[in-house]
Order: sequence, then structure tokens, then C-alpha cells
Amino acid sequence: MQSRVARLGLLDDDGAPRVLPVTYALSQDALVTAIDDKPKHVAPERLARVRWLRARPRAALTVDHYEDDWSRLAWVQAIGPVKIVEAADAPDALNALTARYDAYRRQRPSGPIITLVPDRLVWWRA
Repeated sequence: MQSRVARLGLLDDDGAPRVLPVTYALSQDALVTAIDDKPKHVAPERLARVRWLRARPRAALTVDHYEDDWSRLAWVQAIGPVKIVEAADAPDALNALTARYDAYRRQRPSGPIITLVPDRLVWWRA
């Protein structure tokens, strides 16, 4: 799908489900997203999503297509283990993200990078 935004589903410190909008790209066999340089209140390593994924390294990434013509609705969800890597250790992921998003070409994400290698794909379309 060509959607510009995906939703990252994960579990928080209390085991409650959380869903966060993220940018994403396909890099080799992984879906990747980055902690970018938008203003944050804490250091990237201390962000809640990074802490949660380090503690429970599985997630779901959902990409959907919506139109008012419901015969054209569709979504795909990739489910699998995640790894969190430093941006310097993930040049292919950074290249995939910068190729996809103008904002990242102007200012490359400093990371870290979240990679999800799906072990399960689920999809639906009208």
C-alpha cells in the first residue's frame, strides 16, 4: 500500500494495547520506522515506545487505505518481532525512509530505528 502513515500497535508497561501513528518504509525484509527529530520531552532512548518495545519486543504495523467508496477499503498488518538499533547501524533503513519522505531528506532521523521483520501477515480488502 502507498499510505504515508502506518499504525504501530504495541503493549505499554501495564500490558495495555497502544497504537501510535508512524512513518514507515520497507528495507530488505523488514518494515522500519525511526525516531525522528521532531521536538520531544525526553531523550529518544527514554521515549515510551522505545521502552515498551525493549521490554516486549513484538508489535503489529497496520497500513490501511480508506475511501468514502467502501468497495475500495483495504488494510494489511505485519506482526512480528522488533529490534531497536542505532541509526548509524541501519543505513539501509535510513535510506529507505529518506527515499520515501521529503522531511527526512531535509533532516535525516537521528534514531533509534525500529525494525519489524514480520512472521505473520494479515490483510483484508473489500
